[in-house]
Amino acid sequence: MKVRASDKMVDIMSKWGIDNIFGLPGDSVDTTIDAMYRAQNKINFTHVLHEEVAALSAAAHAKLTGEISACLSIGGPGAIHLLNGLYDAKMDHAPVLAILGSVQSKLINTDFFQEVDTHVLFDNVAVYNKIVMDPQSLPRIVDEAIRTAISKRGVAVLTIPDDVPNHMIEDNYQPNVDTFKLEDYKIDDDSVQKAMHLIETHSNPIILAGRGIETAQAEAKEFAEKYKIPVIQTMPAKGLIDDDAPYNLGQLGKLGTKPAFEMMRKADLVIMLGTDYPYAPYLNKKVDAIQVDNDGDKLGKRRNVTVAIQGDTKVVLEEFNKLGKAVESRPFFDTAEAKAKLWRSWLKDVYSKDHKGVLPSLMFHNISDNAPADTVWSIDVGTSTAFGARFIEAKHTQKYTISAWLGTMGCALPGAIASKIAMPERPVYAIAGDGAFSMVMQDFATAVKNDLPMLMIVLNNKLLAFIEYEQQSAGQQNFGIALPEIDFAKFAEAAGGIGERITTDKQFKEAIDKYRIPTRPTLLDVAVTDEAPLPGKIMMDEAKGYAKFGFDHLKDQHSMPTLPPMREIMRSFL
Repeated sequence: MKVRASDKMVDIMSKWGIDNIFGLPGDSVDTTIDAMYRAQNKINFTHVLHEEVAALSAAAHAKLTGEISACLSIGGPGAIHLLNGLYDAKMDHAPVLAILGSVQSKLINTDFFQEVDTHVLFDNVAVYNKIVMDPQSLPRIVDEAIRTAISKRGVAVLTIPDDVPNHMIEDNYQPNVDTFKLEDYKIDDDSVQKAMHLIETHSNPIILAGRGIETAQAEAKEFAEKYKIPVIQTMPAKGLIDDDAPYNLGQLGKLGTKPAFEMMRKADLVIMLGTDYPYAPYLNKKVDAIQVDNDGDKLGKRRNVTVAIQGDTKVVLEEFNKLGKAVESRPFFDTAEAKAKLWRSWLKDVYSKDHKGVLPSLMFHNISDNAPADTVWSIDVGTSTAFGARFIEAKHTQKYTISAWLGTMGCALPGAIASKIAMPERPVYAIAGDGAFSMVMQDFATAVKNDLPMLMIVLNNKLLAFIEYEQQSAGQQNFGIALPEIDFAKFAEAAGGIGERITTDKQFKEAIDKYRIPTRPTLLDVAVTDEAPLPGKIMMDEAKGYAKFGFDHLKDQHSMPTLPPMREIMRSFL
């Protein structure tokens, strides 16, 4: 029996659980699009308006579900547009299949219209990167690409000349879905015993938890509470242990909290669970460390570790929880809780200060306080990241997605689109600055077209506010950061959604109550005041940078710059 190669390809994708593809049609993928038309009962096609949104949505979909996701584009310019989102998937270890069109096979290497050597272009982003020239091999290669993306938690790229999928082939290939199994590492009992000995003999242990605890939330919570160990979470792990847990110190680093910084410094044992935390200077490298990760390449990558355990974090934590005796009291743990409580009182002081317009810190606090327990948060890069880290109290029942490692602006709206497709029954809240949103705003119309109810909040201060404070902390004058004035509420209405312009805190509270469970794509265009996203701990080089900025501003502008309240500065610095 013969079948069209494109139909077999789509059938294999469906068998692997791919039920949606984000992308744009076009001449070099038309045969694949035609096959998707015939398979609409198996796979949905979400037609976005920019290929970058397709890739960012696929990346977010994979991060939220933990399952393989897919995007599609023509070759040449469309493929190039995919790169940013695919790098986001690569760096956040999200399994994504990218299908790229190409000129017909007979025209390859003739410098034809839109011919780009995508095999070379995508080499660094992909864990699997093939050009398909033989129609009969297409099913096997698609199957292999998906398996590799899943097992290596990365991006598989297939470049397929448009004529190849149109051929009739023998229907003699069965995908390896039923026989596929991820590598199951046997936990080294000796290493577990050594780790437990360190936990029992150190008085100041601290946990740094990453995305690796996503399937071990209950075990991580039991571990922290049984042995009285305070927890720091990386940004990708935000909310996996409730942010308001008294022993949760928040994040570490520039977006982190002062208690996390201080208690990491005072720790005598660092327990790294499922994280490849990149900001090594913030890690206490002078003390013993335990690291647990299923990826052996990550063990000892950021700092030397005393005990390294390769294996599933859930399984390892189950062993830890079975082996040791519960700790009745630990002064270090009590100190951490006290510092966390003081920090939360400081945050309340920050969002309660006098101000004009809408204060970002208060806005984030209010939206967090109002959000349903099953909310999916899609947070953009910039001040949204900083204020989200501080003032959104994420819960383990919620989902929280960001562009963690690539840190690409414009990720919130694609993340919201992906969230609503992956989890249609859950409320979705997306938050972005005006700079980030304007990069991808056209695809708000995609949300409208596909009837994806969501609450999109845009912080509109006509400014790249995060860059403003980056420049200042580096001792540079602010330049090139002003943005055009855009009425995003009118844009949302023009795109067919709901748009409201918000200029006061009262209006914002009324709006988030009104749209708590959005029934249509809704955009709040919030006129926020410029509020500094100060780091939890201001380092000496940053303090010197702010001083230089202030002096040069006075010299050049003959006026003092507007600074955050001195109380906030001193709390972060001292």
